[in-house]
Amino acid sequence: MIKQIILLITSICIAAYMVVYSKIFDFEFSAIQLQSFYNMLYLYIGSATYCFIAGELTKNFSQVDRLWSTIPLVYCWYFTFVSEMEPRLVLMSCLVTIWGLRLSFNFARKGGYSLIPWSGAEDYRWEVLQRDIPVFKKKINWSLFNFFFICFYQMGLIFLFSLPILAAWQANSDISFADVMIGLFMLILIIIQTIADEQQHKYQTKKYEFIKAKKEVRGVYKKGFIDTGLWKYSRHPNYTCEQLIWITFYLFSVSASGEILNWSIIGCVLLVLLFYFSAKFSEGISSKKYPEYKNYQKNTPMFIGF
Repeated sequence: MIKQIILLITSICIAAYMVVYSKIFDFEFSAIQLQSFYNMLYLYIGSATYCFIAGELTKNFSQVDRLWSTIPLVYCWYFTFVSEMEPRLVLMSCLVTIWGLRLSFNFARKGGYSLIPWSGAEDYRWEVLQRDIPVFKKKINWSLFNFFFICFYQMGLIFLFSLPILAAWQANSDISFADVMIGLFMLILIIIQTIADEQQHKYQTKKYEFIKAKKEVRGVYKKGFIDTGLWKYSRHPNYTCEQLIWITFYLFSVSASGEILNWSIIGCVLLVLLFYFSAKFSEGISSKKYPEYKNYQKNTPMFIGF
């Protein structure tokens, strides 16, 4: 896991270098676009700082999770309003709003939110990291990990994968039929992701009904993990859709600029890396917990086709 974390942090440093210094990308912003970027950059720094302080004080290190579904809406609608409601940006912001509402609902029913903003369920993986990795048993090491990776890296990633909306604004072109098709595809992905999450929620709810009632877990619930529905074709259909959603979101900037590659691609690339390593770590836990999980790994691709 340490190697994966180092690779992720290295990747964002390389990405930042490419964005700042590569001549293949166009960084000519208008004054209002540049100021808008800086305003949202300040929001990123402020929100990441809040997550770090709240996590350290409460010992609940899932503060970023509570903002993951909402802060992209702030970024997108801010750029949209400042652009004087450019049609393409309105479409992009509406889709991100649908995505955010869906994710917030799914997170809320898992106990992620509380009346106290910094409270709620914590990602079980943080406890596993602190328990199983010796270096994280030292408080200072965990605090550094919380600062650099959990808070500033992840919040920075959210900021980056939201930036195709700024790239689309920068291109200053009219909305087209391609944008409508991209939007439709993104909406379909959100629907598929909703189905996947609903299937998982129903499975886990039923499984824990057996456990809470102290009854023998029977049938498909005995193995402990879902492998039916969309989960028959992918071990992480929700993760698959999440990655594809933000890759599709990037395509709006491609449609606007007419160029396959532009500077805002960095966000979705880093998101794919994060989900790959996150899935690998989660599966390491599942394979130890559930005897049949390794066989599931052999017969079902992690995402799509691999």
